[in-house]
Amino acid sequence: MGKEAQNIHILLAEDDSNLGFVVQDNLKANGFKVTLCSDGEIAQKTFASNHFDLCILDVMMPKKDGFAVAETIRDVNKEVPIIFLTAKTMQIDKVKGFMLGADDYITKPFDFQEFILRIEAVLRRTKILGIDQDEKVDNYKIGAYDFDVKNQKLTNKTKEQNLTKREARILAFLCENMNDIASRELILKNIWGNDDYFSGRSLDVFISKLRKYLSANDTISITNVHGVGFKLEVK
Repeated sequence: MGKEAQNIHILLAEDDSNLGFVVQDNLKANGFKVTLCSDGEIAQKTFASNHFDLCILDVMMPKKDGFAVAETIRDVNKEVPIIFLTAKTMQIDKVKGFMLGADDYITKPFDFQEFILRIEAVLRRTKILGIDQDEKVDNYKIGAYDFDVKNQKLTNKTKEQNLTKREARILAFLCENMNDIASRELILKNIWGNDDYFSGRSLDVFISKLRKYLSANDTISITNVHGVGFKLEVK
């Protein structure tokens, strides 16, 4: 990423010291600023006292695992990109990671060139999402709800719901196609960057969250059109 990378600070949490130093060196060689933490507790404390642009968390760590650290991070920061590292290949772990708001999931061992490309892709997607959001409609009316796209807020007469960037982007995509079908493939490729199995499962989790946020108004529905996409309808 050249000069752009010099301004990007990465939190790397990896308890295998050999791998941690190798990953840190490779990231630094590509221009990133890196803080390496040897366990989950240190990573959590380090995140709380510094600004980071990206978190790379090993799942299996002593004291606190990567999932627990990510959950704590998401409590205070909904937007910082998170990439999980793991030696495991069990699907349930990947689904759990995406449910916690992961942006990518990389299985060890990995090729360092691909690793850097995956990091750059996550950073580009995060930046692109922000630009896209600014360029699109700022407000939508969804039944009894007002959706402020730019400020990521969904409100009705009794409640204001703050949305994550990804929740807001998905809802905006549905609003752009209100009462029509929003392509599942396009949502995945525009927001996740791919349409693989795990991204699809993550999208389903986000759709369930949006249904819950809109549940106070029974005239609103988000219907799953099997194999095609989703339809946001207001009756």
